Amino acid sequence: MISSRRLSDKDFISADSVDSNVKYHTQSDNTMLDSTTAASGFVLEDVPHLSDYIPHLPTYPDPLQDNPSYSVVAQYYVNVDDTVAQQIIVHKNSPRGAHFRRAGPAQKVYFDSEEVYACVVTCGGLCPGLNTVIREIVCGLYHMYGVHKVLGIEGGYPGFYSRNTVPLTPKVVNDIHKRGGTILGTSYGGHDTSKIVDSIEDRGINQVYILGGYGTQYEAAMIFEEVRRRGLKVAVVGIPKTIDNDIPVIDKSIGFDTAVEEAQRAISSAHVEAESAENGIGLVKLMGRYSGFIAMYATLASRDVDCCLIPESPFYMEGPGGLLEFIERRLKEQGHMVIVIAEGAGQELLSGNPSVLNKQEASADKLLPDVGLWLSQKIKDHFAKFQKMPINLKYIDPTYMIRAIPSNASDNVYCTLLAQSAVHGAMAGYTGFTVGPVNGRNCYIPFHLINEGEKRVVITDRMWARLLSSTHQPSFLNPKDITEVREERTEHQTSDGQNHPEIAD
Repeated sequence: MISSRRLSDKDFISADSVDSNVKYHTQSDNTMLDSTTAASGFVLEDVPHLSDYIPHLPTYPDPLQDNPSYSVVAQYYVNVDDTVAQQIIVHKNSPRGAHFRRAGPAQKVYFDSEEVYACVVTCGGLCPGLNTVIREIVCGLYHMYGVHKVLGIEGGYPGFYSRNTVPLTPKVVNDIHKRGGTILGTSYGGHDTSKIVDSIEDRGINQVYILGGYGTQYEAAMIFEEVRRRGLKVAVVGIPKTIDNDIPVIDKSIGFDTAVEEAQRAISSAHVEAESAENGIGLVKLMGRYSGFIAMYATLASRDVDCCLIPESPFYMEGPGGLLEFIERRLKEQGHMVIVIAEGAGQELLSGNPSVLNKQEASADKLLPDVGLWLSQKIKDHFAKFQKMPINLKYIDPTYMIRAIPSNASDNVYCTLLAQSAVHGAMAGYTGFTVGPVNGRNCYIPFHLINEGEKRVVITDRMWARLLSSTHQPSFLNPKDITEVREERTEHQTSDGQNHPEIAD
């Protein structure tokens, strides 16, 4: 049982109530301030708090206690000891593993509502749900905490120092969740930590809400570090936004459900086109530069897909067991087929370089070569060259249609919960964190864990196995591996003159 309200270098652990089987981490200075470990292996990955570096901060009663909307809730304050487990499937005697602080309203807040001056900024590419998050941050601050000063930073990070801003009120944001995109505008790059924090300090802003993906969260961590270095009472909060769903630790990011649902329309269209033509092939390119989650989930949901290609699972075109051979076989079997390919799949085939680009080394807005166009041409050339059969190929790229639509009902609810959790955390004095669901529960996650690397599809996991059983596609083994197996079988046949069925292609 954790008796302290939070974990810090001052009141880190109450010695008379700490479980000796627990290890506590705090990342306010990226170091472990204290550690006690035993068999249970409990680790709390805690987030920084304003009082870690600003002493004697006053506290205030949470305004929610006087909010009639919450009066019917039996327990609307989150217990300070509540944590969320990162691993919920464990063996009886295995370590309990990493836990995160549960998100929600606290009994005491570290900001006087009348003194709060908050700002919201959206960075990076578009995805469904951005306007919903903006709306719910503004309405949450207004209606839950009585905060009436909220500023929208226009055009991404450069808006901080180019003075592009717009006041945000519940009236201004009332209907924006019905629109795609972001009313604040967005951009890649333009991050200048010193200029941004100068602007925050000059304006008197004390809560910063940053919506963005992997790169944006990394830059948000830099803003937090500079704010802490200057000793400013400013809460810096990240809200994870990426349509590729590649942010680690959290279950999913905003817009993912909508993207999968909208991808179904493209797949359905491709299936209709393919089924209506002789030897028809419908090829759909979906988003996923380094992670194939959208392609995988859209394929599983559709059940019309014959082959799904993602960055995590390499494939090859020519020879036995290759993609072209599979396409021929599937067309002979059923007369049509649908292929889904993520935009980052097969990039090593286009560039001739088997190494995969590192996202940190590549420009955020750098476009990859269009693997969909490349693949469609390769398929056409193959069948034209060998004249094996006439084909009718239709290529569909719905990328920007999917990015620009409003969020669906599921994402709208999800965005609301994220936004409100972010507001609760900032008001409670937490900072330097990203809010997101872990095993279905919203929690506060230190920036350093979000920035450790992208989340990717695990092709040895059951979800990928479910996809393979749905599409009945091969695993596309390397030709060298197939050749070695065949040579081994030939040697066995030569040595004793018999076939050995246990050595299969």
